[in-house]
Amino acid sequence: MAGISKDTAAASASADDKDIKTVSVTYTNLDPRLTSSIKEIVDHYLHVKNALASDNEQEAASGGTAMFTAINKLDKSLFTADQKKLYEENEADVKEHAEHIGKSKIDHQREHFAMMSEDVYALTKAFGAGKTLYHDYCPMYNNDKGALWLSETVEIKNPYMGGKMLKCGTVEEKIQ
Repeated sequence: MAGISKDTAAASASADDKDIKTVSVTYTNLDPRLTSSIKEIVDHYLHVKNALASDNEQEAASGGTAMFTAINKLDKSLFTADQKKLYEENEADVKEHAEHIGKSKIDHQREHFAMMSEDVYALTKAFGAGKTLYHDYCPMYNNDKGALWLSETVEIKNPYMGGKMLKCGTVEEKIQ
């Protein structure tokens, strides 16, 4: 973006996402401690996503381990009954996938990331992430079965294809 100011680049990015379907978060009045815990989990998820997009197995493992730790620290007593039910429907799978990512080689990390992304997507639609996220989709991953992921930017950086096809994918929706 040489020659383009940060303000112009930001305006361009926001103009690019104005036509993207926007999804509103279900639960907006969470306890601030809960909001902070969920944001931490999502931040570690994004760490894994960015590491996989950069083909960095060790960074993905580090992010997976940190995510596993963050999930274990979340105080579920802060949820209402409905919120807790939705969270617990996804929690065990997210923990399992984060743990595997922390201990695996990159191809196996990507397999677990694809499954984990479904659960993290459900959690962020319910509880938010403390920031706008984009639901992206790669139609080619897993022998053209496709897979989604979440991103903090509108720019596609594909964690499933990495350097082979970094820009492969589409932005499906914006979660706010």
